[in-house]
Amino acid sequence: MVSFYRNHLVNTNVARSVLTADCPFCPEKGLDGGSKLIVTVNPEGFFHGYFRCLNRCVPGGFPLWFGALAQIEPAEVPGFDPDREYFLAQTDYPGQAINTEVRQYQDNLTKEIRAHFARAGVSAGALRELGIGYNGRYLVYPYIQEDGNCYTARCVFPGQPEDEFWHGDERLVADEFQLFNVEDIRRCENGTLILCEGEDNLLTLKQIGLPGVALPYGRLFDTLEAERFAFIKTLFIAAYHNAESESRVRSFASRVGFKVRLLRWASSQERNYSLWQLACDSGADFGSRVIGMARKSKPFSPFASPMREHDRFLEVLGQQASAAYDNLKTGFALLDDAIDGIHGLNVVGGAPKVGKSCFMIQVATELARRSVPVIYYDFENGRQKIYQRTMARLSRVTIEALRRQSFDEPGKVRVAAAQAEFKKMLHWFRVVNDRKVSPEIMRRHVDFIRHETGRDFTVIVIDSLHKLPFKDFSERRTGIDAWLRHFESIRDEMQVSFLIISELSRGDQGSYQETPHMGVFKGSGDIEYSADNAMVIYPQWDHEDVEKSARRNNLWLVASREHSPGLVATYRLDYPYWGFTELEPASQ
Repeated sequence: MVSFYRNHLVNTNVARSVLTADCPFCPEKGLDGGSKLIVTVNPEGFFHGYFRCLNRCVPGGFPLWFGALAQIEPAEVPGFDPDREYFLAQTDYPGQAINTEVRQYQDNLTKEIRAHFARAGVSAGALRELGIGYNGRYLVYPYIQEDGNCYTARCVFPGQPEDEFWHGDERLVADEFQLFNVEDIRRCENGTLILCEGEDNLLTLKQIGLPGVALPYGRLFDTLEAERFAFIKTLFIAAYHNAESESRVRSFASRVGFKVRLLRWASSQERNYSLWQLACDSGADFGSRVIGMARKSKPFSPFASPMREHDRFLEVLGQQASAAYDNLKTGFALLDDAIDGIHGLNVVGGAPKVGKSCFMIQVATELARRSVPVIYYDFENGRQKIYQRTMARLSRVTIEALRRQSFDEPGKVRVAAAQAEFKKMLHWFRVVNDRKVSPEIMRRHVDFIRHETGRDFTVIVIDSLHKLPFKDFSERRTGIDAWLRHFESIRDEMQVSFLIISELSRGDQGSYQETPHMGVFKGSGDIEYSADNAMVIYPQWDHEDVEKSARRNNLWLVASREHSPGLVATYRLDYPYWGFTELEPASQ
């Protein structure tokens, strides 16, 4: 690398890992000779091979960019690959650019505007390098595209970033064109680049001589194409210090891969802290502070460290030995023996009118009575019906009598005791009827109930899988499978157990009497792969001939990751008190 630059520069000198030479480009730009070009030549450093003119006559970059500026035969440039296929945006740029307007805005920078940037140490040279202008009211950030022309500019009121608009061709205001100083990607091929959130943050880096590009909004990390950085060796990312930006950056980094390094802020740093604020606070020390952050950075990895994995394994193992983990029981002894309590993803399918919701309400409220946090997503019955059935079961007083407040003295005693129990239970039992629920909202609900109850384990009931919101009815099958994927993630990330009601498909004879199997679940092939336990409730009664109080259902464990399938138990409806009594399995 050193010999390449020495062969194409004059009056070279190397001291403290920096090569200094006469800039060969200043005379070409009509500037006075004698300006120096410096090259970082520390083989152990991130910016090894990066050159820049101290007079800012040309944008800095790495050897391939130097070779292009100096018109050196590409094969003579270190890192040249004749077979390299570059990322090309399929863009037909409009014929009309706003280059002339942008240059006029650059000439309008006032003393006050220059003072605004000087607060962060940004000089007139750095403003000129990135073409920053002023239209008399708004700062103008020109978004020069890969063809070297500017078609759009973002206009921002100084000190009020929320007061902004885009000027220019509206077709080039789409997300894929919102990358400020995009040409630095090509200039930094085979080298290091910094990706910032916010144009002003990039200006602070340009001031200290570092290369970079910037996104105007943090949300654009979600749509930024990773392929754009295919030939960047190391990509530093500097975002605002807040949870939203960090989440988006980590998601983007996982798409780019190992070359990413995140410039991290101290956890004690104030929210939304940025490079601009750091530059304002640290003054002349800003450069050393940034370099220090770069040296402390670690390659992004989607994996936890081995030490963290080891500690997490022992932590979870300890939690599984706790009383709270053992407390995740249904309250039905035979069922708990069959599946060892409510852990993981449990899908329960049932024929129409067998009492699936009634069964789930009983299990959910019994968990809550034992101080287990339960979130019941109900799309079938309504909150009032769930509460009424729970009160009827707890008090052994009919719903009609509860409505009329008509019961004998023993009934009054039972109702009073049930009301006290019910009120206590509601701290642990939350019913959600919102049909606009999303996986992210579920995560927030789990966070809330864990915070309020102080418990690590939570149970979520879904009543039912086929009533969850989908974008389009025609997407129901893929929508169900997508929801199951989200449930798996929530289970693994947040120590949540699921009880999920599913509809069934009828058998060959239009009945629900055959021996159950995975194929009876309606509308999703993924239940077979997602469920830790898949169960089916089949009726053992005739809809027309049997009184409600005599109805019995058989519960089958159809498939399980850890337990043996088979007939679990028989459940008799305790009508009119809306509960089930568990019995030994009925003979088949």
